[in-house]
Amino acid sequence: MTVRPSPRARRGSRLAVVLVAIGVLGALAWMALTIGNPFPPRTVVMATGPQGGAFAEFGVRYRQILQRVGVDLQVVQTAGGVENLARLRDPGAGVSVAFVENGLASQGGSLDLVSLGTVTLEPVWLFFRNRSQGTVGERLAGKRISIEPEGSVSRVIARRLLELNGVDETSVELLGLTQEEGAEALLRGEIDGVILLTPWQSPVVQKLLLADGIVLEGQPRADAYVARFPNLDKVVLPTGVADLARNIPPTDVQLVAVEASLIVRKDVHPGLQYLLLEAAAEIHSGPQIFHRAGRFPAAEAIDLPLSDQARAFYKSGRPFVYRYLPFWMAGLAERLLVLLIPLFTVVFPIAHFVPTLYGAVIQRRIFRLYGELKVLETDLETMAPGDRTDELAAGLDDLARQANRLKVPLGYAQRLFILKSHIASAQQEIEKRRSQPSHEQAASDAEPTE
Repeated sequence: MTVRPSPRARRGSRLAVVLVAIGVLGALAWMALTIGNPFPPRTVVMATGPQGGAFAEFGVRYRQILQRVGVDLQVVQTAGGVENLARLRDPGAGVSVAFVENGLASQGGSLDLVSLGTVTLEPVWLFFRNRSQGTVGERLAGKRISIEPEGSVSRVIARRLLELNGVDETSVELLGLTQEEGAEALLRGEIDGVILLTPWQSPVVQKLLLADGIVLEGQPRADAYVARFPNLDKVVLPTGVADLARNIPPTDVQLVAVEASLIVRKDVHPGLQYLLLEAAAEIHSGPQIFHRAGRFPAAEAIDLPLSDQARAFYKSGRPFVYRYLPFWMAGLAERLLVLLIPLFTVVFPIAHFVPTLYGAVIQRRIFRLYGELKVLETDLETMAPGDRTDELAAGLDDLARQANRLKVPLGYAQRLFILKSHIASAQQEIEKRRSQPSHEQAASDAEPTE
């Protein structure tokens, strides 16, 4: 007959499952709180660009957005993308995020960096005091031109353009003034031109476009530059876009431009990456002179792979934990969800199996004693009258002690009780056999002799 566990035994099994689940959840919570970086930092450093440039202005806006959730974004102004990339590559520099122009990070040494996508276009602006004629070399010969300081991408592109046009750098005086310094020097007539790499929103660009006596030189061979350097784009500054009343510029101006990406170190907290991506969408998604609304930020992995968070963001937006939970709790909740996946797929089935396994172990212990009892009972049945029963009695006594020491759950108490009853019956049978010879001898002595 099959013995079904009592309701109390079933409650005990459920309690065991609950206790195992609580233990596993506690272990997962401990792992989520102690392993890696469960909580995003409250301070992060961003390298932007030179003072007066668009990236410095962008940095201020990023800082304002991150302050909404209590993150202090420290903005470091630099010479430009080359310096930004160098700081990102150096773990000791303390910079975690920066603007970097496409075409730089592909030069190697960026294994610890990932991209959050492209965020803006930076045209190459060539401002001069007077419009000149002739070839590029003839127009630049003997001129004093600022191409921004070392560490700027403007300097790299300017030298590349001079080389492509066969201009010997010794025929031109190249200066390393900042964007603001170069603009002021050009306005004062101290230099002949500036070459800048900065977005349309740059205050320096706006100032020079509207300044009297300053001419924006176009790139009539922009298509050729783009063909030679695929990381460049061709853009057109429409007639009158800077000032319709004064019709500035007086004609469409062809320019070459390079896209810039928002780059972070791989160890930047996922929650912080989502914050930066949201800020990028708020700052860069609007329409601009050179692109339509929604063009940026874009899931373009040109030099570096997109981070996992960036791919998820561009595919489906923020994870729901970041939509409905406070920022400081969302990261921990996301880690717990990741850890709970194996809990539901592996641990819970195992936890459900634990009571069954434990029951099997208890039953095996009881059945082992039953097996030993069966052997003793067989020996007892085959024993001839008058044989000594001391060895069997000792075996049954030892079996009884084992049964008394055996601790079982309440659901298996009935089986253990039946086992003890069977052992007691066997012991009574031995005692009965021990007493039989004495009774027979007494009966024999009482018979009359003839």
